[in-house]
Amino acid sequence: MEGGAFKYMIRVGIIGKIASGKSFIAKLFNSPVFNADREVNFLYKNSRQCFKKLKKILPNYIKSFPIKKSEIISAINNEKKNLKKVSSVVHPMVRKQLKTFIRKNKNRKLVILDIPLLIENKLNMENDVLVFVKCNRNKILERLKKRPNYNKKILKSLSQNQIINSKKLRMANYIIDNNFSPHIMKNKIILLKKKILNERNNIRH
Repeated sequence: MEGGAFKYMIRVGIIGKIASGKSFIAKLFNSPVFNADREVNFLYKNSRQCFKKLKKILPNYIKSFPIKKSEIISAINNEKKNLKKVSSVVHPMVRKQLKTFIRKNKNRKLVILDIPLLIENKLNMENDVLVFVKCNRNKILERLKKRPNYNKKILKSLSQNQIINSKKLRMANYIIDNNFSPHIMKNKIILLKKKILNERNNIRH
């Protein structure tokens, strides 16, 4: 059982397109959040094991510790297959951190999984509640351009690595339209959280 989840814990997976506002929505639940991007950045900055493994398979790009994100981006830009190489090192480490997170929060009623490749990397479980975040194209592009490492080529590689959104939509238990003000979105998530807790409690009784 992935992550060794506590019997009564509700795992909520936030899914959707790149830059649709998944991390913003995850925070609004006001529950423990496992943010995979943040965990990857932590590994780049703090894990010598991660550095040694990446340097071994990408010696022309990974130069010194801590790992610079620009080096990873350069490696993926220059050779598409390098994304798989990076993933082969980083994903098992993130998986391990997820297990630690689940154990640490085993007595919480609800935890949020903010993992871009949650479904693609088979990190989801059968009983997970999946929330698909919808957002219009203009807002997505606006967010992407604000990112410090914005790069069309690398975003295309990452997008191709995500399961087609129509399939994710079909898998989702709930769909959230993230095209409103933060205040409106906060109220939407408060209501959604109550609904998830109530529905799951009714199933158990």
